[in-house]
Amino acid sequence: MTLDDLRVFVAVCEAENLSAVARGLSCTQSAVSQHIKRLERELGLVLLERRPRGVVPTGAGRVLYRAAADGIAGLTDAARQLDELRRGGGGTVRIITGATSVRHFMADAVASFRAKYPDVALEFQTENASRNCIDAVHSHHADLAWITVGAPIEAVEQRPVLELPWVLAVRRDDPLAARETIHPADLATIRHIQLPENSTSRRALDEHLAGHHIRLASSTSVADWDTALLLAELGLGHAIVPALPAWRRGGHDTVRLIPIPELPALTAGWATRQWKALSPLAAAFADTVVTALEENTWA
Repeated sequence: MTLDDLRVFVAVCEAENLSAVARGLSCTQSAVSQHIKRLERELGLVLLERRPRGVVPTGAGRVLYRAAADGIAGLTDAARQLDELRRGGGGTVRIITGATSVRHFMADAVASFRAKYPDVALEFQTENASRNCIDAVHSHHADLAWITVGAPIEAVEQRPVLELPWVLAVRRDDPLAARETIHPADLATIRHIQLPENSTSRRALDEHLAGHHIRLASSTSVADWDTALLLAELGLGHAIVPALPAWRRGGHDTVRLIPIPELPALTAGWATRQWKALSPLAAAFADTVVTALEENTWA
């Protein structure tokens, strides 16, 4: 069993087609088959099930695929980290998060990290849902993901950092603006500005409101929390959003953020495959963000 055998096997499992892998590797289909046969002979098990339009892993194949894919990805990460050590001080930290998270959660930390590690590249990638961010971490396309922390996920470690209580954003001339707090029952008749359907925050909000037997109707939807707040400022409706750090510091002339204490707060934080396997630079960036948020007394 060689590393090349395992690389080819992983590629076949993902493509589910021998000829497609052969084209990608610029070799013959027979050469690809030889890698698979060598693994099957050594293990004494059938790893692939042949079908009219390709192949799929058997039960044994799925076990080997998971282990081999993780191992190969881990070796790739290790090679990258060793290259960073060889070059001395440089390297790249890959962070994946929502479109507005860098501004709301990381702005101070990015400046601090850059001052301390001027030769390190920060590579920010954007996704519109925590699930997609977690998938990127799991597939080794990112070192860290800033997410809305949810249920435990296999092969990914989540680290909560801060709580985000729910608030209702309304214009200051709206009748609800005089309220000190909002109860879930008060939300039944609002002109709701809807959060993205595939987002963790939207799912959490819908579940919480369903517990109060409330289902919100909406004619307006947005892609992110900032846009929801903007539309509320323009008087186009009411936005139920997490209270982000910068928002809590005030400065909104035309909108009020009214707490909804009966809705459980969201939790934001980091996700990575394994904290102990994280590169020193990525761990330093994660810690810098946590420290910067803790130092901000915006509560």
